[in-house]
Amino acid sequence: MAELHREARSGFGLVAIMARKDLAAGAIGAALGLEAPTRPGIAWADDGIALIGTGQGTWLAYAEAPPPFWAEALRERLDGLASVSDQSDGYAITRLWGEGARTVLQRGAAIDFHPQAFGPGSAATMVIAHIGAIVWQRDARPTFEIATFRSYSDSFRHWLDQVAAAL
Repeated sequence: MAELHREARSGFGLVAIMARKDLAAGAIGAALGLEAPTRPGIAWADDGIALIGTGQGTWLAYAEAPPPFWAEALRERLDGLASVSDQSDGYAITRLWGEGARTVLQRGAAIDFHPQAFGPGSAATMVIAHIGAIVWQRDARPTFEIATFRSYSDSFRHWLDQVAAAL
């Protein structure tokens, strides 16, 4: 099989953001210093925060190594614009990279991971092997990050090990 690497991420911050009714994505983006995705996708701010579009008026803010009280700071920045909920402890994130990464993901998800359909900056909320997941592609390497509910992380890791071994 082509080269495949995986790593369980730790120390990240993940915050759910839901815009107030009838509020445009631009207001959320302006408050965070980036252009908020209006479709499934990921946008990065200069300060390292990523905003992952997960649905109409909803995003996950992601930071690889957030400072203390990061979620509270986001809540203050978005006061009056959105509801903010820290999800850092509720999710596990697996980083998957190498030429075999697309092949592995295609074995469990019913979306097209071809580079023309799902490239750097793409994101999707999906089911992989009956496990809810949010997947985003960081770069052209390709590097993917897969967020699953922490309670399903062992099942996801087992599935990933089985598929990687079979390929």
